[in-house]
Amino acid sequence: MGHPAEITAVDTPEVTEERSSNFHQYIETLSYIERLHRLILDVVKDEFERLNVIDVNSVQALLLYNIGDNEVTAGELKSRGYYQGSNVSYNLKKLVETGYISHERCSVDRRAVRISLTEKGRDMRTVVSELWARHIDRILEDKLLGEDDLPVLGDLMKRLERFWSDQIRYIY
Repeated sequence: MGHPAEITAVDTPEVTEERSSNFHQYIETLSYIERLHRLILDVVKDEFERLNVIDVNSVQALLLYNIGDNEVTAGELKSRGYYQGSNVSYNLKKLVETGYISHERCSVDRRAVRISLTEKGRDMRTVVSELWARHIDRILEDKLLGEDDLPVLGDLMKRLERFWSDQIRYIY
């Protein structure tokens, strides 16, 4: 199958021009979301190269950032939205090996492993947090977005996330 933008099902005579326009806008928005995800990983990677950080990758750093001060199980990482990838066990293993997170078996359910940041992990979280702070300062300084735009953008993203989650839940 071709690139999503090449889908021609909306080009049938029964589809209104307005629906076709909305379809193409939706496909373009999906493409932006995908590219933004890859770009933010590259932004973090570039920051690490600048700081000569070589023992953690950008996916792992975002995982550390999202865990923060919480203590979670591996299963909770995805359900809470802390981790979006498919290979969580690999990344957790690497983060344990490099000393960014600690883990211990849950006393109630011995199958579950509780995960939390070590001091080294909290330091890495600070690096990422400082990067985000510089970004927001620059975004506002350059008037790329206004202070009122950020809550609206966040709300739109949450609504889209909720819609997609509902689609998954109700498929079966």
